[in-house]
Amino acid sequence: MSAVIELKNIKKQFGNFEAVKDMDLAIQKGELVSFLGPSGCGKTTTLRMIAGFETPTEGSIFLNGRDINNVPARLRNLTMVFQNYALFPHMTVFQNIAFGLNMRKADKAEIKKKVDDLLQIVKLAGFEKRLPSQLSGGQQQRVALARALITNPEVLLLDEPFGALDKKLREAMQLEIRNILKTLNITAIFVTHDQEEALVLSDKVVVMNNGKIEQMGTPKETYEFPQTKFAANFIGVSNIIEGEFKTDERKGSYMECRNTKLYFDGGQVEHPQVLAIRPEWVELHMGKAEAENSLDGVIADVKYFGNNVQYFVDAKLPEPVIVSCPNTDGYSSMKRGIPVTVVFPRQALRAIQD
Repeated sequence: MSAVIELKNIKKQFGNFEAVKDMDLAIQKGELVSFLGPSGCGKTTTLRMIAGFETPTEGSIFLNGRDINNVPARLRNLTMVFQNYALFPHMTVFQNIAFGLNMRKADKAEIKKKVDDLLQIVKLAGFEKRLPSQLSGGQQQRVALARALITNPEVLLLDEPFGALDKKLREAMQLEIRNILKTLNITAIFVTHDQEEALVLSDKVVVMNNGKIEQMGTPKETYEFPQTKFAANFIGVSNIIEGEFKTDERKGSYMECRNTKLYFDGGQVEHPQVLAIRPEWVELHMGKAEAENSLDGVIADVKYFGNNVQYFVDAKLPEPVIVSCPNTDGYSSMKRGIPVTVVFPRQALRAIQD
């Protein structure tokens, strides 16, 4: 199956600064893809190159197999949705959505039908005569989405589309927009620095760091099987354990740490340098516990999050071991200073690169 969007050996330099380095990526029809990473990692620059607002220094961008490096943005049939929505304040909802078709001088009957259909899809039927100033943030977001979709773009590009919304509305809009795009089988690329947003929205997450792809895969793959320390700590939180890797012919691979053997099930990457484990996968026991992969320690700090509690255990490692537990009666007596044992189940430990 040929890709809708394909990037081959893409580089982008601004003077001596290399913003994007040797990027290769293929996006299939109907895929929702997130570029995830910190500020300055190259994700927005990559989106702008796809849109045609920037030209690659090296490499090629293909749209349905056609090299579009020298095709102007207006001729690429790609549509961008910006963080601030960029709605025309003097136009009604109907006029904003219809803008692209009016520019193409489409038939008025066709425009009305397409606008009415999209108003139904984005749940704004009855709002067509309102101005943007009379809408909530979430409603403005849906108008911007409908305006972008009305010209049937090959790919929808969204740059931090939920950044202006509060947390509760942002979470609701993420699910709503994902459902709309999936219903219409739209190919979309999101730029975000929000890890949860990338996991909720995407079929594929592209984790970027220093202009390069650090890791790429499904939300489950990138969260549960990080390949580097950066990926493990940028998507959620991980405990990173350092030590010497060895092999026991009978029991398998392990890391020697604090005079303890931490066994893990196979190497997730070539030449691993550290072990990683998510806080929710660490087991916490009061007092001493005789178990494989266990370290004794003391609770050094507690963070209360309502539905769960995070314990920071001093296990005589360079960093405290973070343990995330559900907020249930079984953990209510866990306080600072209490002796505990942390257990790292071998199937939950990930051997990764530093």
